[in-house]
Amino acid sequence: MQTLLNDRYQVIQTLGSGGFGETFLAEDTQMPSRRRCVVKQLRPIQNNSQIYQLVQERFQREAAILEELGGSIEQIPNLYAYFQANGQFYLVQEYIEGDTLTTTLQKQGLFNESRIHEILVSLLQVLDYIHSKRIIHRDIKPDNIILRQRDRKPVLIDFGAVRETMATVVNSQGNPTSSIVIGTPGYMPSEQAAGRAIYSSDIYSLGVTAIYLLTGKQPQELEIDSRTGEIIWYKHGLNLSRTMQAIIDKAIASHPRDRFSSAREMLEALRSHSVPSMLKTPILQPAVTALSHSVPQHTTAINPGNFQQLVNQASGQKGILVGSFIIGGLIGTSVIIGLALNKQPQQVAQEPLKQKSASPNEQTVPVQEPLTQKSVLFNEQPVAVQKPPIQKSILSSEQILASEEAAEQTLRDYYSAINSRQYQTAWNQLSIQHQNNTKSHPNGFNSFTEWWEQVAQVEIQQLTSQKTSNQTATVDSRLYYSMQSGRKISQSLRYFLVWDTSSQKWLINKIQKN
Repeated sequence: MQTLLNDRYQVIQTLGSGGFGETFLAEDTQMPSRRRCVVKQLRPIQNNSQIYQLVQERFQREAAILEELGGSIEQIPNLYAYFQANGQFYLVQEYIEGDTLTTTLQKQGLFNESRIHEILVSLLQVLDYIHSKRIIHRDIKPDNIILRQRDRKPVLIDFGAVRETMATVVNSQGNPTSSIVIGTPGYMPSEQAAGRAIYSSDIYSLGVTAIYLLTGKQPQELEIDSRTGEIIWYKHGLNLSRTMQAIIDKAIASHPRDRFSSAREMLEALRSHSVPSMLKTPILQPAVTALSHSVPQHTTAINPGNFQQLVNQASGQKGILVGSFIIGGLIGTSVIIGLALNKQPQQVAQEPLKQKSASPNEQTVPVQEPLTQKSVLFNEQPVAVQKPPIQKSILSSEQILASEEAAEQTLRDYYSAINSRQYQTAWNQLSIQHQNNTKSHPNGFNSFTEWWEQVAQVEIQQLTSQKTSNQTATVDSRLYYSMQSGRKISQSLRYFLVWDTSSQKWLINKIQKN
């Protein structure tokens, strides 16, 4: 007898299983078409009422994010439903007919440069969009990208944040946190393995995916330069241009600061890289014997502290990718905010973001994105635009007061996150410019956390707004630091904030002594 989930979804077969649950192919018995769908069964790693309540709240938030993403763009599956039963959580998503990149490679052989170019451009637009929503995929790899049968577009599946939610625990301070790191060894960079996934972690994973498609070799099969810690891969590629080599090398740099600063930057590098001679060659090269020895891509739930041990067990070679980076201590950050994705593979650079349209009876989450700017961004031909006269925006006294209060609240939230040791939350309240300030953060996020670990508590004694517009705000402060060493420090600082239109929030752009 076939299993019926939630008195509705009839399981046809099991697609996969792991530490967090199982994935099923099912039919929706309450739809006239009995449409097929993917049902993901997820279970928390700890079973008690406090943890269950936290997981439940986080699960609802992550489901809402998946609904927004899948409902807005075509290359992320739709979320049809979510529910809870018998202490487990379920997601019901659109079934994407097609083969993963891994299966495609095994069937048809190595990808050539023009096909890699198309896939990268297409997926970078997806990353641009999800990063603009402050979401990190966390598990990009060939097994999590499906070439959709009907249009051959790459579809990004299996976001890692939902699985990470199942690993929620309460730390010694009583705050909820995740006890593991989601990712696939070899495809995730060192900072992600250490529990600090950032936007450029997705760019790294996409670059390693491209290498697999070009060479047929998993990351563990490639050598590492002992001097630089970088992957030696291009000698295995077929007829690859130096420009494409350089683009991929930058994407997979071991240190985040050496990678592309955003998905958009990598996208623009690819757009400027023409490969006309490659377009006349077959899409795929003949299969090679090395493919039969592929290493499976298993997503792994990792305790950051035990990551080195796991890597050593996975392979005896000194070229283990992430392990080498952990030893080198190359942990840093590079954060981005982006936008868009594509239409047809061979026209991707010319077309604006393709968004899903809602049927008359559907309600979709509105996406606050500057779509007209996206169209210009991905237009191949420059467009002459008649700009209207620039007018200064004049704020009313009520609007100024509201903006000042919001800017000051941003600073209160920033230091509240720091006092709670929620460093990633605090880091996300800095602008990209300030995050990349080498004087303040010479080693990116690592420097940021090292400094604040020396501080036991920060007390805001006074905040005074000095100048506010609809785009910028200046706030003076007087702070009192209690250091871990017992030392007390009083300091006056001036904050320069900028309004981020993507997140609709104030971000700290610059800090100077007052």
